[in-house]
Amino acid sequence: MKDGKLTARQLVDFYLARIDAYDKKGPALNAVILINPRAREIADELDAKLKASGPIGPLHGVPVLLKDNTNTADMPTTGGSLSLEGYVPPEDATIVKKMKAAGAIIIAKTNLHEFAVWGETISSLGGQTRNPYDLTRTPGGSSGGTGAGLAANFGLVGIGTDTINSIRSPASANSLVGIRPTVGLVSRTGIIPYSFVQDAAGPLARTLTDAVKTLNVLVGYDAGDPATAWNVGHVEEDYTTFLKADGLKGARIGIVETLFGKEPVHQDVNNVTREAIRRMEEAGATMVSIRDPMLDTNKLVSGVSVHLYDLKPDLNSYLSDPKANAPVKSLEEIIASGKFSPNIGDEIRKSQGLDRDGAEYKDRLFKRAKLRDRVMQIMAENQLDALVYPHQQRLVVPIGARQVERNGILGSATGFPAITVPGGFSPPSESAPIGVPVGVELLGRPWDEATLIRLAYSFEQATKFRRPPESTPPIQ
Repeated sequence: MKDGKLTARQLVDFYLARIDAYDKKGPALNAVILINPRAREIADELDAKLKASGPIGPLHGVPVLLKDNTNTADMPTTGGSLSLEGYVPPEDATIVKKMKAAGAIIIAKTNLHEFAVWGETISSLGGQTRNPYDLTRTPGGSSGGTGAGLAANFGLVGIGTDTINSIRSPASANSLVGIRPTVGLVSRTGIIPYSFVQDAAGPLARTLTDAVKTLNVLVGYDAGDPATAWNVGHVEEDYTTFLKADGLKGARIGIVETLFGKEPVHQDVNNVTREAIRRMEEAGATMVSIRDPMLDTNKLVSGVSVHLYDLKPDLNSYLSDPKANAPVKSLEEIIASGKFSPNIGDEIRKSQGLDRDGAEYKDRLFKRAKLRDRVMQIMAENQLDALVYPHQQRLVVPIGARQVERNGILGSATGFPAITVPGGFSPPSESAPIGVPVGVELLGRPWDEATLIRLAYSFEQATKFRRPPESTPPIQ
């Protein structure tokens, strides 16, 4: 752009042409809920500013795909729900303000699993999003619109939110990088909440470099989100300084054996992940097998995660805010309206009947504290820099099935940072011409995103596993 070879307007036009060709037509990915009607106008304004005084920030002219549970004061924010159709919040989310100040253009709001409640990316407002690598499968979720859109090159970077798996699941399913930061590193102010205990917001991108440059803009203290007070003194000035190609040399990484499946349905993922681990070792890392019965996905989801207990009170706090003036004021009103996907009916009705005053919620918080201590203890005893495991124990599911056996709960139940990177592909099939993507996840200590970035980047550069989907080729 500085050399005059590219303008923000040309970049926006390029991405809008791809959205037009592939979102509702062709493979019909259905990743986008709304295109920003002012995207071209904003691009023109940025081009004029560049000419007059230079770039306004590190994301100058960068088109961003934004999950539609993140407030935008100039476009509706719906959570994918008909109950919020047309709702325009009074102000941008904190991270949107930060991105705009850095020069980013919100090119589109993307589909999600309604209210981020599950993992197939189907909503009453946006319908079903499809996986560009295998059009018969889901794109993961809940940030699957961002994931499918980035894989199909509808934007340069994207934003997701993650309560259990929801940034890393689409990253795994769409051969992307997904960063779930330590809870409190990135503000959640102005994001439709699911669980303030577990919610995190973070970047998705096709490369770790793009994801990390976006993370740089998102981090920092925000008075609107008390959890961010904990990040003071822990925020790196520039996370890109940890993008080191030799970052795996001398590292010690624990292989969480209990997060691998043992049935034939798990074999494709196991094969890809074991090869990825071999490549980490080849790049200079020492791999240590870790077996601990506490690190069990099913037990953590069913007995430790607090998401369903938090959904009602935390969502209600967003909807009932007098300044928000939302069309529905509570989860109870959403249920009564009937304006939601049947896919989330069981979860929201169950949440409506739960409360945080009982012994069960307190027991889960106690188990969460024990889990955090145990993970830190495992890492200390084995002198580990990170833990590694497949994000999903089996391939992302076909459309119509429920997403199962995802391992993201380890990061979300502890609140620790985790990065999912492309680990390879399953064997090709009739519906998946280059195979189904498999994501490998690295988990680290709180506030130690720097180490995870160093390890993940070294792995990415040593393998370069990502390949674009064949369903969305370059436009001639």
